[in-house]
Amino acid sequence: MLPSMWHPVVLDASSPVAVRQTLAERFTGFPPVISRGTLVRMAALDVTLVGGPTALLRYGGLRWLTDPALSPPGEYSGLTKTTGPAVEPDDLEPVDVVLLSHDHHSDNLDPAGREFLARAGRVLTTAAGAVRLGGNAVGMEPWSSAELTGAEGAHVTVTAVPAQHGPDGSDAIMGPVIGFVLAASDLETVYVSGDNASLDVVRSIAQRVGPVDIAVLHAGAVQRPQELDCNYLTLSSDHAAEAAKILDAAAVIPVHFEGWTHFTQGAPQLRAAFAGNGVKDRLRLLEPGSTAAL
Repeated sequence: MLPSMWHPVVLDASSPVAVRQTLAERFTGFPPVISRGTLVRMAALDVTLVGGPTALLRYGGLRWLTDPALSPPGEYSGLTKTTGPAVEPDDLEPVDVVLLSHDHHSDNLDPAGREFLARAGRVLTTAAGAVRLGGNAVGMEPWSSAELTGAEGAHVTVTAVPAQHGPDGSDAIMGPVIGFVLAASDLETVYVSGDNASLDVVRSIAQRVGPVDIAVLHAGAVQRPQELDCNYLTLSSDHAAEAAKILDAAAVIPVHFEGWTHFTQGAPQLRAAFAGNGVKDRLRLLEPGSTAAL
């Protein structure tokens, strides 16, 4: 249950989230390519890992896309991308909401991802990012919220939450970043961390929101030798496992751990860390292009 002090901004059927055709017509399930040939069952949350920080979520009768990094391999603003998206942009549509943790790093929003934004109903991002992006971008400050209406009138509250993209004191260098909490009546609560490296931030979210059922965590232990003395800029594998315990999350889906050379920890480290911390049963480690129904 979200605290009553959060005042929602209602985005109803007249808003860009509910464009052209009814949501009931649009939400018939994932395209077969996303679930690798078999349609997944209806669930509280379906997650398809597109690659890097990008995942397609189906929750509350809406389709949500996290941090669109959809360009082919190459160099983007000094960062090296090694793999392209496992799902082509055309196969992601329709997307009702993009959850964009920040717009100013190319591993979270590359050129193809930036181009894709106009195809979504709404882009929720930082206040500064919304100013830069314009168009359908809506800026959110930490602990602000909005209410969206999904299929069959389901109401989903999306709340922006803090994220710290590096060690203490790095905000002025790394710029503003947010995460998101999705909540709906009779559905599990979902936390999407964005590029957060701080367990203290995770604790503050757990204290304010309460237990989180499903956590989509940006892992990868990102490092850039020229920045912040090689401190991690996202969660390490051990910290991702610790975050699962702090949040009391029943399921954790890591993203942001493969596809770029500055991601220093991948699937093997995640498996080892969750096992070593006694929470291996909570880990839902997806291959790019595959879907988990939770």
